[in-house]
Amino acid sequence: MKSPFYTAEHDAFRDVMRRFVDKEIAPFVHEWDEAGEFPRVLYRKAAEIGLLGLGFPEEYGGIAADQFMKIVASQELARAGAGGVSASLMSHTIGSPPIARAARPEVKARVLPQVLSGEKISALAITEPSGGSDVANLRTRAQRDGNHYVVSGEKTFITSGVRADYLTVAVRTGGEGAGGVSLLLIEGDTPGLSRTKLKKMGWWASDTATLHFDDCRVPAENLIGEEGQGFKIIMQNFNSERMGMAASCTAFARVCLDEAVAYAKERKTFGKPLAQHQVIRHKIVDMAQKVAASQAMLEMLAWRLEQGESPVAEICMMKNQATQTMAFCASEAVQIFGGAGFMRGIKAERIYREVKVNAIGGGTEEIMKDLASRQMGL
Repeated sequence: MKSPFYTAEHDAFRDVMRRFVDKEIAPFVHEWDEAGEFPRVLYRKAAEIGLLGLGFPEEYGGIAADQFMKIVASQELARAGAGGVSASLMSHTIGSPPIARAARPEVKARVLPQVLSGEKISALAITEPSGGSDVANLRTRAQRDGNHYVVSGEKTFITSGVRADYLTVAVRTGGEGAGGVSLLLIEGDTPGLSRTKLKKMGWWASDTATLHFDDCRVPAENLIGEEGQGFKIIMQNFNSERMGMAASCTAFARVCLDEAVAYAKERKTFGKPLAQHQVIRHKIVDMAQKVAASQAMLEMLAWRLEQGESPVAEICMMKNQATQTMAFCASEAVQIFGGAGFMRGIKAERIYREVKVNAIGGGTEEIMKDLASRQMGL
């Protein structure tokens, strides 16, 4: 679709991404989904085309990128129809920004080049078994002991939690509430850290884990930012995460639309192609309408971010708009496929299983509505 927001540079990167996805991801996603993981070498391959470095400082191996370059990356990855691959391959986009923004220079220099080159994997660990994503009331504690912090507690639903070499972990270093929250970089081989792999409804190819911290000693230099400033840094991360999810969900919805259209033209029932039945044509138009509206809202918000605005309420609504569009299109696509849509192997079936994780992750639909209403002064 033509859009005034994309330049020749965006288009060139889109071509690179499309070739990468078509060659390195799309042919293998069913196999990887069934296996519950994808090869670690994919990180290096992604780094070679500049994907992992988008938006990170050039001095650490990053590449300057605007909001629209990030949309291109998210939406081209989504063409493979495998959210689990996208989620784990890009887990550094939520795990590493706090490091780039607030870690000590020597920590940045040691960690970021390894992550952006695909040598190491970065993950974010916020959610806890006891309180979900209630960041202000998290319980994992980090007690200062000389030149170390001693960390005890649990995190759960952590994307790339099994394989991550670097974990950006929210901990409580002070009293109750947001003011007692800090961020620590915890390395994957830290004694006392153990991990339990979780089985999920969707995102099978993404490793997801519960992390157990049993008196883990973490060097004090691994503190990201200042003590008690973790909540603020985490909140700064959310706009980017939600925009990325919105871009992906809108693209997954388009994948369902495209796959349904192709099937409806090919499949014949009652003596004619499905696409010639009015009820099917109407379903397809409804899908196309929602995808177009979501994409337009996404690109307008990206433009506003590029102008220096911080439209938090609209970003929350955008995430809900995109996940609802994905849910609608996935459901309608499976319905158009009929019995074939219930079988593993097609994109729509896989995307249908992945709808809910997007409506929950990065802030549930209910949290998004509450945040948006508060930003609106209600």
